[in-house]
Amino acid sequence: MPTAGDIYYFASKEQSANVLPVVLVHGAGGDHLHWPHPARRMPGWRIYAPDLPGHGKSQGLGEHTAAGYAKRLVDWLLDIGVSRAVWVGHSLGGAIVQTLALDHAEHVLGLGLVGSGARLSVNPDLLTKLASPTTSPAAIELIVKWSYAREASPNHLAFLKKQLMRGRSAVLHGDYQAANAFDRTEALGGIAVPTLVLCGAEDRMTPPRLSEQLAEAIPGAALVKVPGAGHMVMQEQPTAVASALETLFKRVRW
Repeated sequence: MPTAGDIYYFASKEQSANVLPVVLVHGAGGDHLHWPHPARRMPGWRIYAPDLPGHGKSQGLGEHTAAGYAKRLVDWLLDIGVSRAVWVGHSLGGAIVQTLALDHAEHVLGLGLVGSGARLSVNPDLLTKLASPTTSPAAIELIVKWSYAREASPNHLAFLKKQLMRGRSAVLHGDYQAANAFDRTEALGGIAVPTLVLCGAEDRMTPPRLSEQLAEAIPGAALVKVPGAGHMVMQEQPTAVASALETLFKRVRW
């Protein structure tokens, strides 16, 4: 997998310049593997899935705001020779791509918001636990518990716990600070690209009402609720998520 600047990324059909480019942005504490195979290798599309700075195999430090991550991703996009793309973000990644659509619109062809919201308030007790290496493992246990539907496979829970425990606790704390500070509620009417809002019907981290509010506020946005899935909907129901995303991509002028 290639690197541009300090960002390590997955690429499918990278050399196909005549194919619609899509960027998948993971959420807090994750990396490109948060997006399973059906999302990263959708046939017919040029898919990129970066590890945010300080995450996965990317170098450098994480950011503490969605705007900081958005700027880093714009720089990365230009470094790899792409000027515009469809951006799909999960959770904090959704906050980042909303920021791109509002503040860097010249680089955005379409928008996918997965398990996200216009405002992402975080429980103060969770933030306090994440701030200390001593209590961070207990916070991670809570995050994992609330990230999947109640009937989710134990393998899914083990995967997420391993990922979050492997990363630097300061980066995870910074991600949750970025989520907690994010609020673009009043600006959503300014998003002017084809938009899909998607969530798991059993999401306990970012409840479906947050997705409903996004879809109501963004002009022309489509809303999809996926049954039998929680916050990590793309892992729990990968085929349904890939199908919904393809519907979005077909709406984009390219």
